[in-house]
Amino acid sequence: MKKFLAVLMALVLIAVCFAGCGSNENAEGSTKPAADQTDSEYIKAKGTLLVGITDFEPMDYKDADGNWIGFDADMAKAFAETLGVKVEFVEIDWDNKVLELDGKSIDCVWNGMTLTDEVKEAMSCSQAYCNNAQVVIVKADGADKYKTAEDCKQLKFAVEAGSAGENMAKENGFDYTPVKDQATTLMEIKSGTCDAAIIDSLMAAAMVGEGTNYADLTYTVSLNSEEYGVGFRKGSDVTELFNAFLAKAKTDGTVDTIAEKYGVSAALIK
Repeated sequence: MKKFLAVLMALVLIAVCFAGCGSNENAEGSTKPAADQTDSEYIKAKGTLLVGITDFEPMDYKDADGNWIGFDADMAKAFAETLGVKVEFVEIDWDNKVLELDGKSIDCVWNGMTLTDEVKEAMSCSQAYCNNAQVVIVKADGADKYKTAEDCKQLKFAVEAGSAGENMAKENGFDYTPVKDQATTLMEIKSGTCDAAIIDSLMAAAMVGEGTNYADLTYTVSLNSEEYGVGFRKGSDVTELFNAFLAKAKTDGTVDTIAEKYGVSAALIK
């Protein structure tokens, strides 16, 4: 009898182990197998929306207390609230944004991201929400010499690695050096390491010219026109949740209020 009970107990333990393997709780505390979770379920289970950004005023930048603010940052906070989760901003290497997204180091790329063909191929992209352009930045005292892209071919450029600005540099055959982010490109001109930079027009309006830290710089040639969107993982259901949030935020005035706060109202796609 004792032998029979020992065998029975062993069989029960084996069954429990196998059952545990099939329905084990994942790291986020959900009993649903991770492979079966939708992206929104995954984000809600862990309780945070990880937003991939770089330092890019007026979209994402830090205030005097070190908190992330900006048009995109404030919109991300509002969106996270509708999901019932907290938002966490993660500074990324822009050139590695797809790897960060696919590796789940972040849940979305939300940083004045241009909706290029490459981006649309690699991510599930939201509807566009802002118009933008890539513009050439030079020192103001010599700006009158650079009125066309052809005029700029003699210049040495700084561009953000993996950005729309780098794409424009390649397309126009410019001599350029990739750097960490758009803010760094302005520092390169200031230090004399480079003659010019290519950055987003929205950033240029906020960062260069009279009343800024780069009062001696200005923007000249506009190299293209483009649109901003948010990038989620391929196949993510969060994309449609964001599109619904954006539509409601436009209707109830949230978008206009945040845009006015950061001076980007003219760029909004109505």
